[in-house]
Amino acid sequence: MTVHDLSIKLPIEPPGPGPWKQDGVHFPRPMTRYFQEMHPDPFRAGTQAFAHYYGMLIDGLQMAYVQGFGYSQVVPAPESELPERFQRAEQVYAQKLWREQLREWDNQCKPAAIAMHRELQLVDADGLSDAELVAYLRRCRDHHAAMITQHMRFTGGAMLPVGDFLAHAGAWTELPHSELLGLMRGSAEVSSGGSDEMVRLKGAFATDAAARTLLASDVDPALLLERLRTLGGDAGAAVRGYLDLVGHRLIDGFDIAEPTALELPDALLRSLRIALSGEAVVASELDVRVAEVRARVPVAHQAQFDELLGEARLMYRLRDERGVYSDIWASGLMRRAALAAGRRMSARGRIAIPLHMLDAGIDEMCALVAASGGPTAEELAQRAAYRVAHTAKDVPPLLGPPPPLPPDLAALPPHVARLMRATFIALDHVFGSSQATNEGKMLYGLAASKGVYEGPARRVSGPSEFGRIQQGDVLVTESTTEAFNILLPLLGGIVTDNGGLLSHAAIVAREYGIPGVVGTREATERISDGMRLRVDGDAGEVTVLG
Repeated sequence: MTVHDLSIKLPIEPPGPGPWKQDGVHFPRPMTRYFQEMHPDPFRAGTQAFAHYYGMLIDGLQMAYVQGFGYSQVVPAPESELPERFQRAEQVYAQKLWREQLREWDNQCKPAAIAMHRELQLVDADGLSDAELVAYLRRCRDHHAAMITQHMRFTGGAMLPVGDFLAHAGAWTELPHSELLGLMRGSAEVSSGGSDEMVRLKGAFATDAAARTLLASDVDPALLLERLRTLGGDAGAAVRGYLDLVGHRLIDGFDIAEPTALELPDALLRSLRIALSGEAVVASELDVRVAEVRARVPVAHQAQFDELLGEARLMYRLRDERGVYSDIWASGLMRRAALAAGRRMSARGRIAIPLHMLDAGIDEMCALVAASGGPTAEELAQRAAYRVAHTAKDVPPLLGPPPPLPPDLAALPPHVARLMRATFIALDHVFGSSQATNEGKMLYGLAASKGVYEGPARRVSGPSEFGRIQQGDVLVTESTTEAFNILLPLLGGIVTDNGGLLSHAAIVAREYGIPGVVGTREATERISDGMRLRVDGDAGEVTVLG
């Protein structure tokens, strides 16, 4: 396929028997050859692990890629395992099994992942021999795969308590789930860019006038970040600690095609200025709102309401933490290694530009570095051009036969029905977009984050365009991931095509107190860059003002 042919309608066939659903929330664009080859197996392993751990009636999910686009399929639990699953499901709420996972995450998995990330990013990939670079590429790939399994393994713990709270509180209060999810605000520090390193950074700059003056200076962003990193005293140490924590993470997306924070120094620097100025802090009236909602709950259920809300808030941070500290960081490290290989191959005239190495599979990368084969420069350039030319809207949302109806919860044992109801609610709020018909200058989405804001639209198709974002813009994009949180302080509002009330865009918007409307389906088609918008996060409406 030549670049000229990229607008041709894509031929799409199901990747296997049964129904397949496109995941445009997490994968709104075609993925690289590397990601398509690497992702399915660890994804399957992680989803299978959480489904078994919680006694679900599914055996996880499997992923397949068609023309570069991700499609998923639910795998039913083996009938022979159903008695065991039913018994396990009975323990889930009685023993609060998610707390066991949270302890494992905090005490083992998260610290070990961070330690390995730091170890890998200390390697000077450009200084390695060809053989050492091949080994490093494979090491980064294996780590990336392990982190995807880890991310998915903790999905149940992140989702079930929240889904269960919504099921019960929604029935008791008759409030929309968008209102109830507002009670989660403040329980996911990572979703608003929080970390111990950020706390240290704020403290150091609050007492160092010279550091604040340097931060505000009009210097080339990359050069300024380096000057801040080399400052003496607490300020310099704090900057180094923060950049070492976030610098090699992807800014958005999950694929190595997306840039890391340090590759976008201007956007990173501007978000840092806002975070350190305190401008992004919004007064919380959470206690008042919790009391208002609780008052709508029948007295007989108020103690259970308190318990369910407490468990949901306890686990809510895991929704974003499992990605930020697992595969989003690991993917950035794999990208770093691949770009080192790309620079080497470009210097030798083997590929056109270093970025094209990102469109090779892991075996192809290693073959190129070892001079033992690999794709041609032209083929890699064509793959890169293909990814840029297409979005998830170019392919069908469903492949294969229609999906089966969900199980009749009334026919299941009560504890199993409760588990599956919470699962369905949570997943629907991750993937479900609004079904309202957009009309004229009005778009209808889901009320993800309260508040009303008017400002200019910044139509962004990917992280490479984040440098165009100005403070106060309304981001209009297909979807975002949890990695995007460090740039949210720049925005006045956010509007997405894809995703529901528990999509990452919705979560980070709520944590920052930024009005947000998600799941409009057509925002990126109907809204042009620079249009003035009114984002109504209370009603879930976006109005084009001019």
